[in-house]
Amino acid sequence: MWAPGLSRVYHQRRKLVQCHGDAELLRARDNRPAAASARCRGDRSHGTERVLMEASEKAAVRVEIVDESSANQRPDNYLTKLLKGVPKSHVYRLLRRGEVRVNGQRAQPERRLELDDRVRIPPVRTTGPRPGRPADAEEPQRLGQHVCYEDDWLLALDKPSGWAVHGGSGVSRGVIEQLRAERPQARFLELVHRLDRDTSGLLLLAKRRSALTALHADLREGRVTKHYRALVHGRWRRGTRRIDVALQQATASGEKRMQVDAAGMSAATVFTPVTLWPGFSLLDALLLTGRTHQIRVHLQHAGFPIVGDDKYGDPERDRPLKRLGVRRLLLHAWSLELRHPHTGEPLALSAPLPPDFESFIAQLDARAEEQRALRAGDGD
Repeated sequence: MWAPGLSRVYHQRRKLVQCHGDAELLRARDNRPAAASARCRGDRSHGTERVLMEASEKAAVRVEIVDESSANQRPDNYLTKLLKGVPKSHVYRLLRRGEVRVNGQRAQPERRLELDDRVRIPPVRTTGPRPGRPADAEEPQRLGQHVCYEDDWLLALDKPSGWAVHGGSGVSRGVIEQLRAERPQARFLELVHRLDRDTSGLLLLAKRRSALTALHADLREGRVTKHYRALVHGRWRRGTRRIDVALQQATASGEKRMQVDAAGMSAATVFTPVTLWPGFSLLDALLLTGRTHQIRVHLQHAGFPIVGDDKYGDPERDRPLKRLGVRRLLLHAWSLELRHPHTGEPLALSAPLPPDFESFIAQLDARAEEQRALRAGDGD
């Protein structure tokens, strides 16, 4: 579909001409008198259909005024939010070519926008749903039902496993795009942090820029406490243990992975056993830093890979568990403790383990109970 203000003009040979507000181009290609705008209808005379739609010299360009919710954003982030469905690569191309203007001057990627700035945006082709279909018709579920806390400043989502936090890399729509589609009236909605696609649990989103700025500052200063639940292979016997091992990104066979590397970024996690079974352990993971895949790599390094981890796990031990319903990473963002970005009051959030996670724990409990009963019977 075309963004509002764009139009298409077919000439007599039915060739499509894109209208960029150039009257001379319209006269030359359409061979019609110049006009600021024209509205025509389909004509089937002599078996030839001519479809002519409204064309306007000025409608192709839009001018937006930066409001409080968008102040202090970089131009690329501002355009990405505004031009829904436009790939980021195209947004960057517009900026490189100087087609985006701020207060009449070429937009500088490093210059942050200010309140009441005038942003001129050229014609941009966007993607959209097929005619007659709602924007979220192709989504398997709506995310609004997973909101577990919300006020005027922030929103907490109990993210289901399988949802990427944003689109890209083969993902047509992530959490942020889906929530924006479900809440078209929302003036501001941004991710505060990220979760891996296969990790379930608490994900924070800011509903005001001031909230986003405050929460980012608290994350940088370590004032947000994050606890995860991880179900791992092996019986943990070490009590509470801190793993302080640096991580570095590496590329193997075209796949980006994190690996232990003394020259990498510092990363620290505290693990505490919650429940132990023969061959498995449920651990609490307290993040002291927030590196990509940190919990997963630290547990792999310690010899306790997470059940269902197709990137850092143990496929041989995972394979038989599929018959028991384990088909995803058993890692869950369990709780968050933070200061409210507006009031400064303490805020504690939690999300229970999802049903598939609980189901496997119940099976481990049942098997352990059977083994205890057998041992008791042997002792009689």
